[in-house]
Parts: sequence; structure tokens; C-alpha cells
Amino acid sequence: MDFPMWPIVGGVCIGLAAVLLMALLGRIAGISGIFWGALAAGTSKDDRAWRWIFLSGLVLGTVAFHQLFAEAGQPASPYGPARAIVAGLLVGFGVKLGSGCTSGHGVCGMSRFSMRSTLATLVFMGTGIITVAVLGTGVSA
Repeated sequence: MDFPMWPIVGGVCIGLAAVLLMALLGRIAGISGIFWGALAAGTSKDDRAWRWIFLSGLVLGTVAFHQLFAEAGQPASPYGPARAIVAGLLVGFGVKLGSGCTSGHGVCGMSRFSMRSTLATLVFMGTGIITVAVLGTGVSA
């Protein structure tokens, strides 16, 4: 498959996962909420189980995809682990500040016509676009 097809495949997989989680368990596929619920002390054993299964599927699906389809010799990121850690902490802070993440607000919230999620998505997408424009850290062709 050519590169332009992968974003479509990924979007279909994300949408399918969100729909299945809602249909089967009546839950929103907000990854940050699923993650924090898996770690929370007050979460029941049954509620914790599906969360860990879902999170494991995210990790194992990514590993399987790269084993099956990644091109050999892909260049490593030139930025190193320190930048990834700082970026991860900033994203975590933003998730807490925004009461959700791109999957919860952008995929699930907007599909339910939530004004709160639409505004949150506009803010974090706009912030990301401005950050890339200012720092020049976008992907080049």
C-alpha cells in the first residue's frame, strides 16, 4: 500500500474501536480516561480488566503493524529521548487541563456533537499547528 492509504486505514481502525467500545460496553474511547481509570484505586476489578485489555491492544497493535508493514532502514528520530519525555509530560498536562485527549474529545466527543469537545479539539489542534509553525518541527516531504 502506498503512504496516503495508511492514514485512512488508521482512521478506520480508530473509528471502529470507538464504535465497538461504545456498542459493547457503553464506554467512550478516550484513551487518557481509560488509562487513568486502569490505574485508579477505586476502579472495580471488572472495570480495570477491560481497560488493560484495550490499552494492551493499542500497544500490541502498534508492534504488530510495525513488524508487518514498517520499511526496513527507517531513520530514527533526530531528537532523542529527552525531547520525547518533555513532550509526553506536556501532553499529559494538556490532557488533564483539557479534561480529555484527541480520542475522547476529537473522535468521540465531536461525533456526538458535543460543543465542549468541539471547542477543546479546536484549541488543541490550533495549539499544535502554532507550535509546529513556530518551532519548525513538522514532517518534511
